[in-house]
Amino acid sequence: MAEDSVITDEMRAAIGVESEPSEYEIEKEAIRRWAEAIGDTNPLYRDEEYAKSKGYRSIIAPPGFIANYAYPTKVGEGGRRGFRSPFAMVLNGGNEYDFLKPIQAGDKITSTTKLAELREREGRLGKMLFMINETTYKNQDGEIVAKSRGTIISY
Repeated sequence: MAEDSVITDEMRAAIGVESEPSEYEIEKEAIRRWAEAIGDTNPLYRDEEYAKSKGYRSIIAPPGFIANYAYPTKVGEGGRRGFRSPFAMVLNGGNEYDFLKPIQAGDKITSTTKLAELREREGRLGKMLFMINETTYKNQDGEIVAKSRGTIISY
């Protein structure tokens, strides 16, 4: 006898629903600290005059910066889905990023997240739920600067 799906109608209804926006103000010092922490000496991330000489308004952020920055200045609900996984254990199943436009100090970034897909699979320990989220990051001009796709695995 096959077990019922762990994916409920409530979960299915959450697919494609965009979160409330979260806002981030990108600060110079945070960019510089991030570049220092990852050991990247590129002057575009540290020297404002150099960045301006290359056509930017200010220093720019290294590509991975947006994935981990702004938690202290975050406003909004972010990626809340309105349902809870039926499982207690959660793993990061991986993240993919597309960096489309440089993020500069002074930018105001708005991000929204939506649940793009739900899948379930049988594993060695039983059923697993895969939740795939997509996040879009836009600057103050409404331009998409980055997109991400992340997988959360619950079991």
